Amino acid sequence: MNQMKRSIIILSLAAFFFSANSQTVDDALRYSQQFYEGTARNMAMGGAFGALGADFSTASTNPAGMGLYRSSELIITPEVSSLLTKSTYNNSYTEDSKSIFNLANFGYVQTSKISNTGWKYFQFGMGMNRLNNYNTNQYMRGENLENSRLDIYAQDADGINYSVIDNSNNYPFDLYPAWYTYLIDTVPGYTDLYYTPVPFAGTMQEQSIRSTGSTNEWLFSFSGNYSDKLFVGATIGLPYIRFKRETFYKESDVADTIPWFNDWSVKENLVTTGWGINLKVGFIYQPVKWVRIGGAIHTPTYYWSLNDSWYTTHRADLEWDASSYTSVTGKYQYRLSTPMRVIGDAAFIIQRVGLLSFEYEYVDYSTTKFSASDFGFNDVNSGIRSSYKSTHNFRVGGEYRLGQASLRAGYNYYTSPYANNLNDGERMTISGGIGYNFGSASIDFAYVRSLTDEDYYMYSSETIQPNAVQNTFRGQLFALSLKTKF
Repeated sequence: MNQMKRSIIILSLAAFFFSANSQTVDDALRYSQQFYEGTARNMAMGGAFGALGADFSTASTNPAGMGLYRSSELIITPEVSSLLTKSTYNNSYTEDSKSIFNLANFGYVQTSKISNTGWKYFQFGMGMNRLNNYNTNQYMRGENLENSRLDIYAQDADGINYSVIDNSNNYPFDLYPAWYTYLIDTVPGYTDLYYTPVPFAGTMQEQSIRSTGSTNEWLFSFSGNYSDKLFVGATIGLPYIRFKRETFYKESDVADTIPWFNDWSVKENLVTTGWGINLKVGFIYQPVKWVRIGGAIHTPTYYWSLNDSWYTTHRADLEWDASSYTSVTGKYQYRLSTPMRVIGDAAFIIQRVGLLSFEYEYVDYSTTKFSASDFGFNDVNSGIRSSYKSTHNFRVGGEYRLGQASLRAGYNYYTSPYANNLNDGERMTISGGIGYNFGSASIDFAYVRSLTDEDYYMYSSETIQPNAVQNTFRGQLFALSLKTKF
């Protein structure tokens, strides 16, 4: 079994549903990963634009690319994205999908010419680039003949006197709702030993996950051009996270083999919002007109105030009673520091014909850290260090020019961030697009296909775990950029 996934679910259930805090190992990864979108031209070329420059997307990757602007610019990029999720659980196959309209990018660049030699141009840019998209629908279903999620409730309640659990101020999101709806009860003759109405395996288990939101980076970029040889830049990034997830889990006695039990379910709702700040600095050097090399360093993003709001609703349908309980709404504020990033770029320009561009990115996800003024995250941060590793991300793109028109293609590959599984979580995309330059304005179109495979566990503890759900994510994206120069 994937040890990383075990850690995720243990921390997820123990920290999210069994306490007043909801920060988990998988939250750390979700808010740390970046799959740059930006302009349609950038997306069509696989995001490999750092050394090419003169594209607003570079403000979020290598801000020195902003130094290649020679005119001012206004750009906007709407997009339509969809994601198909295929899930297999205990030989049962299900599908779900989601489509959504987004704004991937908008920006303004002011270019000022300083002189004909030395520092020739200075640029200032401001706007937004989308860094991550959280919009997914998942549905999984299958029969489990080995265990129930209720087993974990009973296991966690063992050793706690029922009078403690019977107080709604204690364990308000899990054990009290389970107690209130008779999903756990004391073994006759005991006050701190528990059982469930599902004493043996054999339920149909299903789960749906509905997620929405994004990380959008609002930015201010400053750059300069020295003698058309050296380009430097810096970006102050202000990423904003908005993530919303509704998870519905249900177990049913479809075979009618469990006495007194029909079904039970739990719905979990979570909303996370918050601002962060980072600094990106970069350079591009052009030794000859057809070669550019560059690099950039991104400081860790510091989210100084992430805010969680969550609640749960438990429902039980037993032969003698049907009941439900909705918890109070929990709220918590905390901080998050994501990994620094190191990027290397190279580009080769064939005058009036086309170009090739390459980009490498290094990120160590094990350095992600949670913190708060009133809670220690030592266990969660230790889980992050043991669960994740460094990743090596590769992006390549090309463009072929036909007069005022351009044909583009790209590919990128993100290695797995998980420490104990080389393939789980890998991400690959292929992309293509076209563009047309009208002179003072241009229009660009991009199409992107993405593929990711991951295992997922609906619940887990050190001794209780179902088989993995094998998820395959197939995404596609259509983007259109409208740009004007002045």
